Amino acid sequence: MRTKKPSRLTKALIETADDMRRAGVMDAATHAKITLRHLGDKADVAAEPISGPEIRRLREDAHLSQAVFARYLNLTVGYVSQLERGAKRPSGPALVLLNVIRRKGIGVIF
Repeated sequence: MRTKKPSRLTKALIETADDMRRAGVMDAATHAKITLRHLGDKADVAAEPISGPEIRRLREDAHLSQAVFARYLNLTVGYVSQLERGAKRPSGPALVLLNVIRRKGIGVIF
C-alpha cells in the first residue's frame, strides 16, 4: 500500500485542527477522527532511545518512587529498576511514554 504525499490543503487543515484543539475550540473526540492517512509524513515519528540514568532523572525530577512511577506507566517495579540500571532498554509503548514524559513532563500522564 502506497501513501501519497499530503496536499497543501490537507497540511493546512491539519494545522488548523491542531490549533483549534490547543485553543479548546475542538474537542478531543473530534480531533481524534483525523486519520493516519491525513497525517502523511507526520506519522513517521520514531521514539528516541532513552538511557537508564535519564529514566531515573525523569522519575526523581517528578519526586516519585519507583513503585509509583511504575504504577503510572503500567509497568512492574522490577522492570523500572532494570531500566534505570541499564539492564534492560525500554521499547514499544514504554519507550513512547518515556519520550512523552521527557518532552512534556510527568503531568501529561496524570
